[in-house]
Amino acid sequence: MGRVTPAKPKEGPDLLVDAEVDDVPAPSPTELPGGPSSRQALVYLGLCLVLIGLNLRTVFSSFAAVLPEIRSDAGLPGWAIVVLTTVPVTLLGVFAPLAPVLARRFGAERVLLGAMAVLTAGLLLRPLDAGGLIPGMGHLPALLAGTAACGAAIALCNVLLPGLVKRDFPHRLGLMGGLYTTAICASAALGAGFTYPVFTATGEWTSALWFWAVPAAVVLLLFLPVALRQRRVRHQALAGGVNVWRSAVAWQVTVFMVLQAMMSFSVFAWLAPILRERGVDGGTAGLMVSVSIGLQMLGSLFAPALAARFRDQRAINTVVALMTGSGFALSIFGPLELIWAWTGLLGLGQGSLTAVALTMIMLRTRDGHTAAHLSGMMQGVGYGLGSTGTLMVGQLHQATGSFTAAGILFLVVGLLAAVFGYRAGRNRFVGSPTG
Repeated sequence: MGRVTPAKPKEGPDLLVDAEVDDVPAPSPTELPGGPSSRQALVYLGLCLVLIGLNLRTVFSSFAAVLPEIRSDAGLPGWAIVVLTTVPVTLLGVFAPLAPVLARRFGAERVLLGAMAVLTAGLLLRPLDAGGLIPGMGHLPALLAGTAACGAAIALCNVLLPGLVKRDFPHRLGLMGGLYTTAICASAALGAGFTYPVFTATGEWTSALWFWAVPAAVVLLLFLPVALRQRRVRHQALAGGVNVWRSAVAWQVTVFMVLQAMMSFSVFAWLAPILRERGVDGGTAGLMVSVSIGLQMLGSLFAPALAARFRDQRAINTVVALMTGSGFALSIFGPLELIWAWTGLLGLGQGSLTAVALTMIMLRTRDGHTAAHLSGMMQGVGYGLGSTGTLMVGQLHQATGSFTAAGILFLVVGLLAAVFGYRAGRNRFVGSPTG
């Protein structure tokens, strides 16, 4: 009998959840020219997947970067601003459960291609002036329709991309997982950092928003031959498994996700307007948000590995939740001389908080099927209810004329996230007698 070589311990948790893990027959890796061993074809596919990730957050941060200009030029009422910052996040939760259903019928690659087409169309549509078609309506109809289309498309990509990365790059999972998650963070940073300079160069906020349709269209064209090459295979969902909706642990993890999403998407939607209302000029505000999101990447790199080193994550969950809530509040009413420190604290806290919330999916489940069900629950409920953060910030600002009340709100949300993070961090599992 040969000697058995012990498996190498994992250096960190695998944060990529395959939403199609319950499908029968199991989805195959993407078909590539030259077969699965073709290095050039794999590099091309990896580039496409990373570039898709690089387009998944610009819709949020680009709108926020020129929000005062849009409000002034388009004459948008207060309710419209609240809707435009809330709807895309809500749709992330609404459309998330639809992604695996569409993938079973059409294939994940074709659904991703369709989602990128809808995203490109939405980005092209939202700056249009509908006044010629509907007198007196101006930009509002196109802004609403385009933003909704973008939110629906991003929801499908959010769910299906991790599974493709996991299936197509099993031997490069650390590298590709890191590139994919970094690309999503970089997407928000690029939208925050480059939108206002484009506005300054062109003098038009419409051009600044249209700019982001270009990279989406490029990725659409690059991914087109890959998606069309795939064979159509009809799949069915395998019934059974743990009912995560009846698990106390699953609900603790999900509420933790809801509270982090409330803060995360409020950063994308409102941090730039908050800074500009405090007297920071548009270019500097965009740079601050971009740097803050860059620090999110740093937090997201180290927090999951740190959390996975312990059987119990109560301490790290509590600390990063309090960092995020206090960083957000101090960005609103802390001394302006230290504004870089407050946005930096917010960035490190938020990146770590988002990462450990996602890490809980793997650390609180024992198998991939349960992890996929918990991920679906977290995305549907987490994004759906998480959008109330952007909604409440907008309504509080409308009612009070300032963001001070929103600062108090995020102190409360940060404290609640610490409480539920503490409970979610206990060494228990979904489906166990105590879970």
